[in-house]
Amino acid sequence: MARKKNIKKREILPDPIYNSDLVSMLINRLLKKGKKTIAQRIFEDAMLQIEICIQNSDSKVKDRNKDPFEILRDAIINITPVVEVKSKRVGGSTFQVPREVSTEKGTTLAIRWLISAANSRSERGMGLKLANEILDAANETGNAIRKKEETHRMAEANKAFAHYRS
Repeated sequence: MARKKNIKKREILPDPIYNSDLVSMLINRLLKKGKKTIAQRIFEDAMLQIEICIQNSDSKVKDRNKDPFEILRDAIINITPVVEVKSKRVGGSTFQVPREVSTEKGTTLAIRWLISAANSRSERGMGLKLANEILDAANETGNAIRKKEETHRMAEANKAFAHYRS
């Protein structure tokens, strides 16, 4: 296994409906067993649920002038971490070393945390779970936001090991 070789970043084609790389990444993260049409249907259902919440003046939506895509983008921005911790082995001891996160990695982590938080919700149907988690993240509540804050707290607690950065 080559360890020093740089891996080429594959270009993701934007989503045909929203013309966005972010939506494409989210749909690709949602899919299981290669069933992309089901993942797209789940995402469209979530966007429809958010639209219904906006029209019904639901208390979950703070800004009623936004469309569902803007709410999704705000949610991803709110979830995206600035720092993470990486394990580094030094002299037989393993330290949690805080590191800054690149924008691409931060977005990937945010999408991963959003989907795992949506999966752990107790509502019925993945579309509804995803919609509610997106709304919670846009309002800076929910499990995905808690995961980000936990990561930031861990990085802050291990700030003393920052000099081990490679």
